[in-house]
Amino acid sequence: EIAKNPFGILKGIKEDELFKAGTWGSKFCEGMRPKDNDLVVKGKIGLCAFSSTNLDFVLRQNGIKNIILGGYLTNCCIESTMRNAYEYGYTVYTMKDCCAATSLEAHKAAINFTFPMFSIPTNSTDIEFEKK
Repeated sequence: EIAKNPFGILKGIKEDELFKAGTWGSKFCEGMRPKDNDLVVKGKIGLCAFSSTNLDFVLRQNGIKNIILGGYLTNCCIESTMRNAYEYGYTVYTMKDCCAATSLEAHKAAINFTFPMFSIPTNSTDIEFEKK
């Protein structure tokens, strides 16, 4: 649960109910819908995909040791998830061309200074996905 009186980025999220369950903002976009055998973790209510979810448990139970990150906000949610994944011992690949931020400056700062500290910065064209 987001704090009763949040500030910063969480304030706008709570006030505008941006990711409220059952609304457009909580749905997968067309090209990103999970396939039948994909693992789906629910319950993310903060900035990091590990906080408030069972993501770490699900990954470990399935023998997953590598994490590939992309998404929005480069300098917030991606960065928070990247740091936690790194601290939990995962090999983290962050796709520079699959992240976005509210400003180009913030995006570039994260890619240039934070990504190399906690991940292996890469591009989507450099990732080889296993076909099942």
